[in-house]
Amino acid sequence: MSTMKDQAAVLATTTRDINSRIAGRVRALRTELGMTLDALAAKCDVSRSMISLVERGESSPTAVVLDKIATGLRVPLAALFDDAGAPPSPVSRRGDRTPWRDPQSGYVRRNISPANFPSPIQIVEIVLPPGARVAYETGARDVSIHQQIWVQAGAVEVTIGRVTHRLAEDDCLAMRLDEPTAFRNRTRKPARYLVIIASERSRVPRR
Repeated sequence: MSTMKDQAAVLATTTRDINSRIAGRVRALRTELGMTLDALAAKCDVSRSMISLVERGESSPTAVVLDKIATGLRVPLAALFDDAGAPPSPVSRRGDRTPWRDPQSGYVRRNISPANFPSPIQIVEIVLPPGARVAYETGARDVSIHQQIWVQAGAVEVTIGRVTHRLAEDDCLAMRLDEPTAFRNRTRKPARYLVIIASERSRVPRR
């Protein structure tokens, strides 16, 4: 039977691994776009020093910060959690999925879709703790990103701009990411939902 110390060690190792994965993805995507650290910082409204820490795997950034960086890189947030070293495959196995916990809200996310497979669709599983709230500040984006929220258990509030949708188990919400968006669990039970994302990567010439 594992002890709390063992569980803490596993969690620390997982956090280092996922931070390293995010670091590699951010560096690779920025290089692919031919952007400097300063250019990305100006584009996404995140400081150059923070982006540098993220790229070195020396920071545990929040979901809000990562969403801003992803927007600057013209990709969905989910793209930052893919394992760049995994061989492209149409199949995703349960053991391939590394959970990530937002240090600010405590929500846990897992990319469900196969990593590196050329598809415009991604599926992400989210578990939002009781009382938790995550507010993404990004509004208009350079690329068109649509997503649908399908609640599997519990209830969640989704606010898009000034409109709030209250979703119960098995409800599904279709939305476009072009306004600030917030997710909130007002209940005493965790809310679990799937996010289905459809996007097209916009490529720009190197400078």
